[in-house]
Amino acid sequence: MVVADLHTHTTNSDGELTLETLPDAAHRADVEAVAVTDHDRIHPGLDGPVSERDGVTVIHGIELRVDAGEFRVDLLGYGVTPTDELQSLVEHLQTDRIERGRAIVEQVEDYTGVELSVAIEEGVGRPHIARAIDESDADYDYKSAFEELIGDGRPCFVSRAIPSFERGREVLMDACGVVGLAHPFRYDDPAQALELVERLDAVERYYPYGREVDESLLADVVARQDVLVTGGSDAHDEELGRAGVDSDEFERLTARL
Repeated sequence: MVVADLHTHTTNSDGELTLETLPDAAHRADVEAVAVTDHDRIHPGLDGPVSERDGVTVIHGIELRVDAGEFRVDLLGYGVTPTDELQSLVEHLQTDRIERGRAIVEQVEDYTGVELSVAIEEGVGRPHIARAIDESDADYDYKSAFEELIGDGRPCFVSRAIPSFERGREVLMDACGVVGLAHPFRYDDPAQALELVERLDAVERYYPYGREVDESLLADVVARQDVLVTGGSDAHDEELGRAGVDSDEFERLTARL
């Protein structure tokens, strides 16, 4: 039974949840705890690594994209206590996100001939632009905007500067109680990505991939490395609890936090 959804996004990045709507969403999903893991941002409304809102435990987290050399992965940090290094890193990343967002919008407008209505500000990401494309006169919905326009390798894609795995790991280890690898089966080579787990505290074991994955590969890594497991819905909407950890797994996590 899922008691904690440890991967969610708010309007602080590219999600729909707010700190005000989060408790009701958690109660609807019957989950006791939620980790706020916004992309490359710490949440200014969370003043501690773990807090409580309307009976829901809220863990201050972050999802950080890093460069592992041949590929890029996402790291999940839990129990954030902001450090100067983390503050400096996220500020730099937000500046880059704004510049990247502006460049993507310009390319989409040139490519489609339509004008997009999207705020280019801190936290902006491709989901914001995909929604704007969907709402415009362009012949693309949200899904096809990614598949045909702004997804990796598509004609309007713009890459962004991200920290190395080593720097991202070091910064998060200093600022967070637990640092883990997010959604390992979303990468082109899950086995190679999972090799990074030996240098982390945890791995995201439960995730709504929408397809079959090699659970035995992940189970072997968890057993061999003796790491914590996390899980979450990666919610960008207000539907929580699609994936997460049970009470025993959550207790082990909170003991580390």
